[in-house]
Amino acid sequence: MNPGIVYSLSAYLIWGLFPLYFKQLSLVPALEVVMHRTVWSLLFVLVVLLVLKRWSWMRAVVRQPKVLGAFALSALLLSSNWLIYVWAVQNQHVQETSLGYFILPLVNVAMAYVLLKERPRRGQWVAVGVACMGVLWLTIQGGRLPWIAILLALTFGVYGLLRKVAALGPLEGLTLETMMLAPLALVYMGVGLRSGNSVLLQGDWGTNLWLMVGGPLTAIPLLLFAAGARRIPLTTLGILQYSAPTVQFILSVVVFHEPINSTRMWGFILIWAALVVYSLEGLHNSRQARKQLSS
Repeated sequence: MNPGIVYSLSAYLIWGLFPLYFKQLSLVPALEVVMHRTVWSLLFVLVVLLVLKRWSWMRAVVRQPKVLGAFALSALLLSSNWLIYVWAVQNQHVQETSLGYFILPLVNVAMAYVLLKERPRRGQWVAVGVACMGVLWLTIQGGRLPWIAILLALTFGVYGLLRKVAALGPLEGLTLETMMLAPLALVYMGVGLRSGNSVLLQGDWGTNLWLMVGGPLTAIPLLLFAAGARRIPLTTLGILQYSAPTVQFILSVVVFHEPINSTRMWGFILIWAALVVYSLEGLHNSRQARKQLSS
């Protein structure tokens, strides 16, 4: 098997299994989980940078206010996405988190049209339209807009857009983002320690260990993803990304026993149909491009 597929699929499977991890921290407030995740992620990536001896980028970045501003915004979006996701998992909304990452590719198409003035192809518009029908159906059946899914897709979609044009790679970018978030996280943790409300004081060693594991669990799949993305076509990567929300959806039904009736299921079926259209259109377009290059 192509090593790129192994790396990428490993990253997506780890992300898909994240609900199992955050369920271990269900008694810790979501905001506190995010603050710990920030600090332990920073410590882990700093160790990785120390081993790899990749520090030269820091001097260059400090002299570029525009780059710092862009990463401050991406750090805000990333932490918001983390907070929404952790809260959703802790409050029995794993199904809706999977929906968010199912519609993410289609949200990216819409954002590219609105923000980058790109012209989506006809098949991509069909996929977006079918997905909108699925979201509308879920809204009608649930009596409310699936705001968790939409916020997850929007925050990560805009985050991905910023990182796509960023001047730094995945490891360096995550380091800079967590460095920007770390002061706030440390102040939050310090206040908790001083008031006696910190989970570090009240929790058992098992809980504290789970919090520390959040560092490598955040960075490792990101590094696997970066390694895989360099080795396989973007179309293949786009299809593999559906494995993460698929695993989340299976966990929501089989492990967490979140209800899913046949009527509501039609909304997910429409979303999956949109993804099939999107994937087939991408494969067809990729083949046509290769034919033109070879002719």
